[in-house]
Amino acid sequence: MKKPDVAFICVHNSCRSQIAEAIARVWASDVFTAHSAGTEIASQIQPDAIRMMKSLHDIDMEDTQRPKTLAELPPVDIVITMGCGVDCPLLPCRHREDWDLEDPTGKGDEAMALTIRRIEMKILDLAERIRFNRI
Repeated sequence: MKKPDVAFICVHNSCRSQIAEAIARVWASDVFTAHSAGTEIASQIQPDAIRMMKSLHDIDMEDTQRPKTLAELPPVDIVITMGCGVDCPLLPCRHREDWDLEDPTGKGDEAMALTIRRIEMKILDLAERIRFNRI
């Protein structure tokens, strides 16, 4: 059976959605295929997000990921918006939810680490719900 494709979406695809994609690729790749994109992309991934992901999990987003637009996504089964008020009406899917995460950009390492931890928990919960057909 094909794994579902999950898209993590925020406005600039530079921080929260990139973190979610990176964590999901490492912690949930057996359950779903992770993607991320933004409605208006940034020129680069947020440097503090890159640094903190490397420090906390030894995940190097700088060499493996880049900001992407919605148009670059394959067809997806699940859309997760990150709490930034972004709306994706043109992105069809079978399930959609919002994780309501504050943007940690510019708020220091503690705020970035807290956001990463929240995303970790949400990724594990999402993987479990997919695994047991609750989505």
